[in-house]
Amino acid sequence: MAVNLFTGNVIAVIWDFDQTLIPGYQQRPLFRAYGVDEGQFWDEVDHLGAYYSDAGLQVSQETLYLNHLLTYVKAGKFAGLSNARLRELGAELSFYPGMPEFMVGATKEVESDDRFVHHNVRVEHYVVSTGLRQMIIGSQIHGHVKDVWACEFIEEAAPPGYREGGVQGSLSQNGEISQVGYFVDNTTKTRAIWEINKGVNVDPKIGVNRSEEHTSELQSH
Repeated sequence: MAVNLFTGNVIAVIWDFDQTLIPGYQQRPLFRAYGVDEGQFWDEVDHLGAYYSDAGLQVSQETLYLNHLLTYVKAGKFAGLSNARLRELGAELSFYPGMPEFMVGATKEVESDDRFVHHNVRVEHYVVSTGLRQMIIGSQIHGHVKDVWACEFIEEAAPPGYREGGVQGSLSQNGEISQVGYFVDNTTKTRAIWEINKGVNVDPKIGVNRSEEHTSELQSH
């Protein structure tokens, strides 16, 4: 009797983004489009922790750059920056040679191999990044990945009483970004991998901490 330990038939290939799929950092087209000094921005971010600490405030290091982007929006340096604009800027990103063609080739190589066809083995590509989700899904890589875990902004926040008076579900996505909706750091990347493994993106009813029935089967030979 042998135990079939691996009953799944999906191979998840999980990619980082900045300096992995692209040279440099993805925010570069954003700084270029608005004439913002990239070096100055990141230097300010690097010193924000100490700046707020000196004021007696405890601030999450992982959200500093996201909130500083919003500060630039509020100050008019990124005037009109919306999620749609971030997607447009994402289209300007240049990838390392061989991408995204490698993703296409790797997927076809596995799925056409006779050893795997019988078991319907397939490949899914994912991106898990501390960068901006809207820029990634606006890039040429998006059509080749199953899903993207990255930082997300909200444009129009739900107002007080938004569930009253029939305004529920009337969220507009046509204005400037105003709040951090989701963030990924080097620690939460691990959580994202667990979510991909459990299929949270496929079935929203699945929670990363919810127990799932064990599906491995014993096979007699």
